Amino acid sequence: MTNNRMNRKVDGFLRKTKQWKEEFEQLRPIILDCGLTEDIKWMHPCYMYEEKNIVLMHGFKDYCALLFHKGALLKDPHGILIQQTENVQAARQIRFTNVQDIIEMEFIIKDYILEAIEVEKAGLKVELKKHTEYIIPEELQNKFDDIPDLKTAFESLTPGRQRAYILYFSQPKQSKTRESRVEKYMQQILDGKGLND
Repeated sequence: MTNNRMNRKVDGFLRKTKQWKEEFEQLRPIILDCGLTEDIKWMHPCYMYEEKNIVLMHGFKDYCALLFHKGALLKDPHGILIQQTENVQAARQIRFTNVQDIIEMEFIIKDYILEAIEVEKAGLKVELKKHTEYIIPEELQNKFDDIPDLKTAFESLTPGRQRAYILYFSQPKQSKTRESRVEKYMQQILDGKGLND
């Protein structure tokens, strides 16, 4: 298969790939057939329309997937798009566990890719949740009430840093654990630092 849209970097990626090699080799011509150009981005084959990322091929332990960068905007008539984790806002995956899945779904895959290209052509954007839509855990709110300076310091952090703290503080199921996380990072917040700074 020769295609002027093929990129030698992707050839190299496929040569080195052990797991999901056949699946990737099955997916590649289907994607290229939709008129996209390929490159390697984030260490995986990425397919673009006029320099805009449309879909990425990647493999995990239990499945390989096509990741649609703006998958949240696709209609998904077959109900096959998967949100990787609840914090992923825009991207969605179609997962495969064998070559046969891909062969049987070729036309569906193409429909989704062509729709993703239309979404890009139309300039549509995924409305990302604003950090104010993230719920502040009670344990953090209590500290804000006790220490107004902490609230001020928190609100002056960038939205991304605020979000990282909120997600981190909210994770534990037990209030005691959430509280100890808040305690541990209070000084860091007061110093104007993010979770990983």
